Amino acid sequence: MKTFPKPLSAGEERACLERMEAGEEAAKTLLIERNMRLVAHVAKKYQNSDYDMEELVSVGSIGLIKAVNTYRMDRGSRFATYAAKCIENEILMMLRSNKKYSREVSLYEPIGVDKDGEAVSLVDMMEAESREMLEDMIRDQDIRELYGAYDICLKEQEKAVVRMRYGLFGERARTQREIAAVLGISRSYVSRIEKKALKKLREQIEKNESLSAGRR
Repeated sequence: MKTFPKPLSAGEERACLERMEAGEEAAKTLLIERNMRLVAHVAKKYQNSDYDMEELVSVGSIGLIKAVNTYRMDRGSRFATYAAKCIENEILMMLRSNKKYSREVSLYEPIGVDKDGEAVSLVDMMEAESREMLEDMIRDQDIRELYGAYDICLKEQEKAVVRMRYGLFGERARTQREIAAVLGISRSYVSRIEKKALKKLREQIEKNESLSAGRR
């Protein structure tokens, strides 16, 4: 397995993201190159599948390119967290499709020409993909992470409050007053339970994201 370049420091990454959003193509390329270790890190989770690491990294690289092309600094999430989700989604789509990608995938090799006769690479194709489709995949994964955190870190009473308050598992969403009546407790106590449960969910999800993205 090849050795990838060192990741950018936090300051270098921010400067690179700012240049990229200003339209600098070289910054985009640098961001891809210096995040290949993140691709390898995510790919390792699936190395016991029917695909070898080269295939997983090749497909994960496509997810990284999608992340670079759709990430916006004003959304608040860290780039590594966002990119890790995109990389993992791309690998999971491959595994679910049960089809092998070519080991000779080159992200920059021309795969056709545009209407002006200019060569078009896989990277160019990634830029043209629907951002809405990618955001739908990210949203689906966020929902899975929420349910996973719900099972792991909440006590039974906290689960009941969150489930009824936000209409999880097919239930209708209820007011704090309605929940208080169901559980036989005060509305203010429901409010305290809800606040504490949401804090625990947020911390658990952030912990999971850190593990997924790797320590930078």
